[in-house]
Amino acid sequence: MSGKKKVTEENQAQQAARENEPPQNTANAADCAADALAAVTSERDQLAADKADLQDRYLRLQAEFQNARRRAEKDRAEFVEYAATEAVRALLPIVDDFERALKVEVTGKEYAKGMELIYQRLFESLKKLGLEPIASAGLAFDPHVHHAVEMVESEEATDNTVIDEYQRGYNFKGRLLRPAMVRVAVVPASRKA
Repeated sequence: MSGKKKVTEENQAQQAARENEPPQNTANAADCAADALAAVTSERDQLAADKADLQDRYLRLQAEFQNARRRAEKDRAEFVEYAATEAVRALLPIVDDFERALKVEVTGKEYAKGMELIYQRLFESLKKLGLEPIASAGLAFDPHVHHAVEMVESEEATDNTVIDEYQRGYNFKGRLLRPAMVRVAVVPASRKA
């Protein structure tokens, strides 16, 4: 019996040793749980980054759309404001012809008065649309609003002063429609030396 008892005691000792040892399946389970947690955390971080990227793209697209809409509204408003530019530009030669005709002396005073009235009505209508004449005579030459047709040496006028206006210049709602054709005074060569 003592042999049987010895084997049983050894079995009990081995069993007790196994109970005190951490089970290997528990260690594997902990490793698996840590790997699963790392995978879920990685996936969460990736989804958060994707969400942030999509939100950024959405906000940028929304801003681009707002800017495009504002540009389109501005262009439309500008087009409406300056739509009459070409029509007014086409009527300027008629205004020029009226101005030349009114400078000519005629025998029929009623005819001249009628021409003057037609010219005034046409010019007032164009002014209401936004036509503004540019003053030139006696002012300093400005290449932005004047077109120098002739340079004349003059003792009386100062250098680069507009002496005469061949054709009147006009602005349309603040923008240059047509520069004035002018004759400009320059210092005579004898005074330069």
